[in-house]
Amino acid sequence: MANPVVWFEIMGQSASQTQQFYKDLFDWQIDANNPRNYGMVPEGEGGIGGGIGGTEGGGEGHPGVMVYVGVPDVSAALQKASGLGASTVMDKTEVPGANVTIGMFRDPSGNTIGLVQT
Repeated sequence: MANPVVWFEIMGQSASQTQQFYKDLFDWQIDANNPRNYGMVPEGEGGIGGGIGGTEGGGEGHPGVMVYVGVPDVSAALQKASGLGASTVMDKTEVPGANVTIGMFRDPSGNTIGLVQT
């Protein structure tokens, strides 16, 4: 796969309730010890890492699941997606304190897909 899925994100209305659900269901180790209470799920054997958070407290977004695809250049991928009929949801953005660059687009069917610069 040229540009693999490298991260997943599950957002619920309550970060702590959503994290507890997936911890109980799949025995995932979830570390939410950070100011945003964003639960980091380490990658496992044969799997990818991800995050579990909430939309409470004025957080952006809606409950849902999103995948992030690894690309060499977020801006170029957003431009290519736009040329294929997608709309940009988030321009190339540096995540504060995380040393990671992301972006998001909505495909012609309405799915939101994240991009991570690799």
